[in-house]
Amino acid sequence: MSAMDATALYRIAESYDHWFQRRYVQGKLATDPAYAAVADLMALRPMPLLDIGCGIGLLGQYLHARGVLPQYLGVDHDARKIDAGRRAMRLAGLETTLPLRLADGATAYPLRGHVAILDVLHYLSAERQRELLANAAAHLAPGGMLIVRNVLRERSWRYAATRVSEFFLSTSGWMRIGAQHYPSADELRALLEAAGLHVTIRSLHGRTPFDCYLIVGEKPV
Repeated sequence: MSAMDATALYRIAESYDHWFQRRYVQGKLATDPAYAAVADLMALRPMPLLDIGCGIGLLGQYLHARGVLPQYLGVDHDARKIDAGRRAMRLAGLETTLPLRLADGATAYPLRGHVAILDVLHYLSAERQRELLANAAAHLAPGGMLIVRNVLRERSWRYAATRVSEFFLSTSGWMRIGAQHYPSADELRALLEAAGLHVTIRSLHGRTPFDCYLIVGEKPV
């Protein structure tokens, strides 16, 4: 499964009705390797996807355009982002295909398959991270993957740069809640293995200066 061409990425960005969101989407799709990484994983084993912390629904749009998304539900607690995402889905004709719901990661959903949690964990306390990951693992189908992208606590210049970036995201108002707890790789591995998942962790810095990793917990078949 090859990556999308520039025209397809442009169409996704143009579905958002605010100039700032369009610029944001264009930048994310051009530089952030997380979307292609999730698509490549899902192409290996297509299943429904529960996207926890979906924001404006960008991951759903990308995966749908890549043709690797049999069913999708995006959830987020931020009403502003859900409203923006729903408007984009309507404009793209994907409102029923890619539903977005105002909810949090502690809710139970009928969907079973893969679960994605991208750039969410560090905005939660350590206790709420444990609760979220446990709920996410409960939504995995046999063979399903819990796909987490997050900054991990470590000694590196990338980690320091990420913390500075998070400070400005919070003070700008884009993120209503600042970072609460940066988990370490060992911390996440222990939590996911305790849930019975096989865990792999690899760097996913891409062309960014930021600290980020792809953590995948796979449920046995």
